[in-house]
Amino acid sequence: MEGTSAPSAREAWVASQGRALSGDFAVPGDKSISHRAVMFAALADGSSRIDGFLEGEDTRATAAIFARMGVDIEAPSPSCRIVRGVGIDGLRAPDGELDCGNSGTAMRLLAGLLAGQAFDSVLVGDASLSRRPMLRVMAPLRRMGASITSEDGERPPLRIAGGRRLDGIGFDSPVASAQVKSAVLLAGLYAQGETGVREPHPTRDYTERMLAAFGWPVDHAPGRARLSGGHRLSARDIEVPGDFSSAAFFIVAACLVPGSELLLRSVGVDPRRTGLLQALRAMGADIRELDRRNGVCGAVADIAVRHAPLRGIDLPEALVADMIDEFPAFAVAAACASGTTRVTGAGELRVKESDRISAMATGLDALGVRVSETADGMVIEGGPLRGGRVDSLGDHRIAMAFAVAAQRAGGEVVIDDVANVATSFPGFEALALDAGFGLGSG
Repeated sequence: MEGTSAPSAREAWVASQGRALSGDFAVPGDKSISHRAVMFAALADGSSRIDGFLEGEDTRATAAIFARMGVDIEAPSPSCRIVRGVGIDGLRAPDGELDCGNSGTAMRLLAGLLAGQAFDSVLVGDASLSRRPMLRVMAPLRRMGASITSEDGERPPLRIAGGRRLDGIGFDSPVASAQVKSAVLLAGLYAQGETGVREPHPTRDYTERMLAAFGWPVDHAPGRARLSGGHRLSARDIEVPGDFSSAAFFIVAACLVPGSELLLRSVGVDPRRTGLLQALRAMGADIRELDRRNGVCGAVADIAVRHAPLRGIDLPEALVADMIDEFPAFAVAAACASGTTRVTGAGELRVKESDRISAMATGLDALGVRVSETADGMVIEGGPLRGGRVDSLGDHRIAMAFAVAAQRAGGEVVIDDVANVATSFPGFEALALDAGFGLGSG
């Protein structure tokens, strides 16, 4: 049975310039796909095998939740799960609260899925997740007939009453969020009639692709998706590609450190996920995609990166939704580039695991970078970085981004509160050291 363990608080890294980065390796499995693979396999008829499953605390929390609802999940080897599905209507009432840990993906998607169950449920999370807004999913689910309440009207815990009739809706999402879209679509599996979602900008379509792969009819195109209730899911095997968000830190580091050359194997490169590649190429990066092929959730490729001088850009707003998780790494690239980089249209970053605009601006300022915040972005003046102390605020992507920044800093960078890196990238330190990072524990 799956389990989770709480990370110890306020761990720190001491990072500094290492050597030119080199190597040929794979990053852990995609977190978004790992979450969804467990969810849909659990609801399918029959047994599914998931290879490449991310052994992170977030994804293990999702597996543990389904185990508590009666799904038999076996881990015959690391990064592998055998999920014996109970069918679309086979989940059982849990015997207590369902702990999503640090995972906004788990909580928002489960809110939609649990809204259609016959039993009551309560979704909780850690301190960071408990500060994140959930009204964006609660509001459309309530329109469908769901009963969901929270402590203060918006933030977790979420209490979901079972046994409610759900009706399909047409939902024009005010935010470009794959999590909001997915929550509505998952509720739509249990709704009467048709459920459709339109987005202001296209977001990643993993939910739509994976539902179709498991046999549920879905009509989707960039920026819209539609399905109806009353179907079933059929078990299938899933090969999870490498997580592009994890690869992003190594891609940016190799761009920045002179003499670097890296090859990252079998990384998911779906266009709705890889806005960072377009942004870095616009800055002058030397990045190639090799052996591109199709996977169950879109394209997969090997990514080859060489050092190249970067220049500042005005980041096209159209790229923002396709690189929302990669923004901390992008901000470090901008800080080390020549000239000015301007980011707009990125207000979604203020409601991630931390306020990533504020956290990156504060941390870069501590390292001597001229940076200013705007309501929905920031302006970064590229230049030399000095050593200093930064606080990740418990945000795993902020912590890893500043480990990258340290590879170009003039002194040691102490990065506080890094324990949550294990939620998305277990083994980051070991892989970073193998690649050439200067990184140790503080």
